Amino acid sequence: MLSQAPELEQRLATGERDLFGQLFDLHRPRLWRFVHFRLDARVRGRIDPEDVIQEVYLDAHQRLNNFLEGKFPSLFLWLRLVAAQTLSNTHRSHLGVQARTVLKERSLPPGIYLPDASVSLSFHFVDKLASPSHHLSRNELVAKMHELMQKLKTSDREIIALRHFEELTNQEVATLLEIQPKAASIRYVRALERLQAAMAQFPEFELP
Repeated sequence: MLSQAPELEQRLATGERDLFGQLFDLHRPRLWRFVHFRLDARVRGRIDPEDVIQEVYLDAHQRLNNFLEGKFPSLFLWLRLVAAQTLSNTHRSHLGVQARTVLKERSLPPGIYLPDASVSLSFHFVDKLASPSHHLSRNELVAKMHELMQKLKTSDREIIALRHFEELTNQEVATLLEIQPKAASIRYVRALERLQAAMAQFPEFELP
């Protein structure tokens, strides 16, 4: 259970390195959500998120000293960074120069290329919010949702992705964006309000 993580992380930090596998398994579902959400749609049919997670485990295990000797806020946020680097390399391998045709997210460091959140949000929101009465194909719905997403600011799309799809806590989002928790909470609420206002212009989608 995740409630065990803080105690286990303290023991890991004091030298019990054999706990890393147990801790990784505790965080595996959250890492899977990150990989599944951020995986570029152009390679979804070729790459299994579980294969990426296995690469993350091997890479993180080899680089564990970086975490133990660094000043990272939590093991999970460090693992998320390793997962982002692994996924970025996967995109480069499969897409070549096309991997750079994306927008950067503030929650990721320089040199890591993942799809713009608007692309991932479009695919995932279509599955959740498409009205059963629509007569459009899925590709047409994704295009409509992407048009809707472009009406939001980049910061709005990013915080919705972090909170709603990656399911990060408010504190984790605040840490990633280097803002105060109260500011992160306010930003999330306002982003949802702007999303609702934008969706009112698109009858193809229904809010739950």
